Amino acid sequence: MSQVLANLNAQGINLPALGESKTLFKQYVVSGNHVYISGQLPLGFGDLKEHVGQLGKNCDIERARKIANYCALNAIAQLQAAIGDLDKVKRCTKLTVFVNSTAEFTDQPQVANAASELMIQAFGEKGAHARSAIGVSQLPFGVAVEVEAIFEI
Repeated sequence: MSQVLANLNAQGINLPALGESKTLFKQYVVSGNHVYISGQLPLGFGDLKEHVGQLGKNCDIERARKIANYCALNAIAQLQAAIGDLDKVKRCTKLTVFVNSTAEFTDQPQVANAASELMIQAFGEKGAHARSAIGVSQLPFGVAVEVEAIFEI
C-alpha cells in the first residue's frame, strides 16, 4: 500500500471505486511528467441528486464543502488509475474548483478549501498547490461543485 493511501486510511478515508467511463473524453491524460484529471463530479457518493444545488440559493457552504471533498477523492482515484502507485506523485500542482453559485455568492474559496485540505491530508507538503476557485452559474447535472486537478509525477 502506498504511503498516500496509508495517510488517507489512517484518517478513515477510502478512495471510491471508479465506474466505467462512458464519456467522449478521457478522465485523465498523462503527458510527459504531468497527469491532467478531468473535472470530477461527486459520483459514487450516493444518488447524484443529493449533490445538486446552487450556493447562495439552495446549498450551504458546509454541504458544498462535503461535495468538494467527494470530487477531490474522485480526482485522487482517477490519478491512481492513471499511475498505479500514488507515491509516484511529486506534487499536486493545480486545482480548479468550480462552484455552482448565484451572482451574489462570493465565498467560493471557502468551498474550494475542502478540496485543498484533502490534497494536503493525502500528499502532505506535496499536496500544496496553486488553485482557482471559480463561481459558475451551472454545472453538469446541477451539482454544486466540480473539481479538476493537475499532478506532477
